[in-house]
Amino acid sequence: MAPVLSSADQLRRLFAALTEQTFQVEFGVADPPLVDYLSDMLVRFVRFEAIYRVRDVVGRRLEEVADMLLEAEQRESHPQREVHRHIGDFTLFWTGVYPEALKRLKAFDRKDVLIDYQEQGKRSYFIASTFDNEPYLDEAPVLRRLSDEFELFSTGLRQVRREWERLPHEWSADQN
Repeated sequence: MAPVLSSADQLRRLFAALTEQTFQVEFGVADPPLVDYLSDMLVRFVRFEAIYRVRDVVGRRLEEVADMLLEAEQRESHPQREVHRHIGDFTLFWTGVYPEALKRLKAFDRKDVLIDYQEQGKRSYFIASTFDNEPYLDEAPVLRRLSDEFELFSTGLRQVRREWERLPHEWSADQN
């Protein structure tokens, strides 16, 4: 029987270990704040409502990047930064962790059909990184690096997923 993680702390530790192992050992990315950001994003996005947390002015959940971009343009300063950071996270999550979902997310009957998730993720992370004063001083360089090397981090997250998919089988085998 596969192990079940019983707490958010265990899940956080699992994602932190997998992300650190993948990025430091396999990709040579020794950047603890960046690795922490990615593992925190994975923990946040375990909850479906966090993936679709951006709402319009009437409270309607925005499920497409095109709608999120329109919402970002209507917001001022820091709320705009948060929407762009979320767009970066959203596009990185789908291109990296679940790229097979892109076919559905970008179907011909959806607004996102013409949006390049990698290019938009890079652009949104870049915009969010330009807010580099307090309280965003520490996160700005992380977002800039995510913008500059989006493809690397997308590929790395795909590897993190492969590793976590292997764990239950290996762990179950080791327990016998």
